[in-house]
Amino acid sequence: MISRIDLRGDAFPVNGIDRDLLPRAELDVEAALEKVRPICDDVHHRGTAALIDYAERFDGVKIDRVRVPAEAITKALAELDPAVRAALEESIRRARLVHREQRRTDTTVQVVPGGTVTERWVPVQRVGLYVPGGRSVYPSSVVMNVVPAQEAGVPSMAVASPPQADFGGLPHPTILAACALLGVDEVYAAGGAQAVAMFAYGTDECRPVNMVTGPGNIWVAAAKRLLKGRIGIDAEAGPTEIAVLADGTADPVHVAADLISQAEHDPLAASVLVTDSEELASAVEKELAVQVAATKHVDDRIVPALGGRQSGIVLVDGIEQGLEVVDAYGAEHLEIQTADAAAVAARVRNAGAIFVGPYSPVSLGDYAAGSNHVLPTGGCACHSSGLSVQSFLRGIHVVDYTREALADVAGHVVTLAEAEDLPAHGAAVKARFDWKVPDGK
Repeated sequence: MISRIDLRGDAFPVNGIDRDLLPRAELDVEAALEKVRPICDDVHHRGTAALIDYAERFDGVKIDRVRVPAEAITKALAELDPAVRAALEESIRRARLVHREQRRTDTTVQVVPGGTVTERWVPVQRVGLYVPGGRSVYPSSVVMNVVPAQEAGVPSMAVASPPQADFGGLPHPTILAACALLGVDEVYAAGGAQAVAMFAYGTDECRPVNMVTGPGNIWVAAAKRLLKGRIGIDAEAGPTEIAVLADGTADPVHVAADLISQAEHDPLAASVLVTDSEELASAVEKELAVQVAATKHVDDRIVPALGGRQSGIVLVDGIEQGLEVVDAYGAEHLEIQTADAAAVAARVRNAGAIFVGPYSPVSLGDYAAGSNHVLPTGGCACHSSGLSVQSFLRGIHVVDYTREALADVAGHVVTLAEAEDLPAHGAAVKARFDWKVPDGK
């Protein structure tokens, strides 16, 4: 069901791990670009009419408007299962606790007497938040997108989620209910690349946004890449990933369950175990067979995901090598199930989020840990972070110098301007003074 990669002994690269040695889904965003380009151009030029056509073509539903009526959002919350409502409210409460502490404060530094630089943190004016549809319903992604944007102080936000034939062309009612709980009343029944284009260019129903965030399929990722620059983006999210770094102390029942939990998202989902224990590897393989047989989404998602090239068990000689492997892999979600797990976790450099010990499964982070589950995939954790309040803030430097403070450094400015062969830069400083700037000043 799941393959093995043996990096023990001489098989371990002496010059470090090449990430191409490790399991990874094949995801050709470049190829998808050429397919989403005409869709985005069409939305740019035809707006809502194009979105209505694509809803019928891609989602199999006829709609006459894209913006969801306010009464539909209110109705969805009123009809929401009380247990689901309570769970969402607790998820929101915990997410707010964590994200509120991420707020930035303005700082002012006095560089010299009369010369200050202030860094102001200003939220993006308007954001588009994408919530996937399709194989599953993700009200948790509403929470993970909206809460950090709200805590950052974003004044205007809109949510887009694909129209559903089973619900009269509206997004799933649980998505709408989650929006209502969070006070978001601007929601659009639009999915895929066309939703990103709607946000980027605007339509008669939807004003354009400054930034688009949220996970999605390859078409969403390709549209983000295509339109990046016109809009800011969080990341080009690919299929979900879990890596588990475990030793012989780990419980194979837990490890197998956690690998399966990510495999049920998508046939391209990646589930990777890195271990120095062949006994654990064998026990996990046996548990996978047992647990997969007893779960849902077996043939269409879990078996293809676990059996695909993106998943596998990586055998290493020790936890030191295991750390090298997981840092090279840069997992979206990384579980540490080893002896002294907290100390091992503290040494990890590349991961979207780290889950420490046997009672911090990825599922907890997906819903109710308080952390964010919109995380970098495809190895991008080596340079990118998950969604946070910081994602929605821009740092602006405010420079405030007096005449005296400028005079004190003017000579250096002129010297550097001339060294770069930009004399007009220096002249802009000299123009402020009717005296010669002293040499070296």
